[in-house]
Amino acid sequence: MTGMLIRFAFAAGGLSAAANLVPGISVGSFGYLLAAALILGIINAVVRPVLIILTLPISILTLGLFLLVINAGMLALTAVFLRGFHVNGFVAALLGSIVVSLVSWVGAAVAQRLKANAQRET
Repeated sequence: MTGMLIRFAFAAGGLSAAANLVPGISVGSFGYLLAAALILGIINAVVRPVLIILTLPISILTLGLFLLVINAGMLALTAVFLRGFHVNGFVAALLGSIVVSLVSWVGAAVAQRLKANAQRET
């Protein structure tokens, strides 16, 4: 449970970083930021695996680079569902997805390390 909360916090931090660093991405308020992190997590859990399987031949041909396009699509889809979160264009979605992915990757590593430390203590 703690790991999931840490990943959620890092996803929200990644969206905040993307909104601050990437022109074309904006978040209306902190509440919209948390809602965007939640919606993005749900979309990544439900829609993204289906798209990865459907586009597997393209991903293989591009040596995995097409996954960046899928991640950009997931970020843009989040903006479609949430009124206070805006992504203007493909380039903004692509750059924003890279920022969110990097920050979320750090969050996953932190959550994994905390889980390993907790298991060692018991």
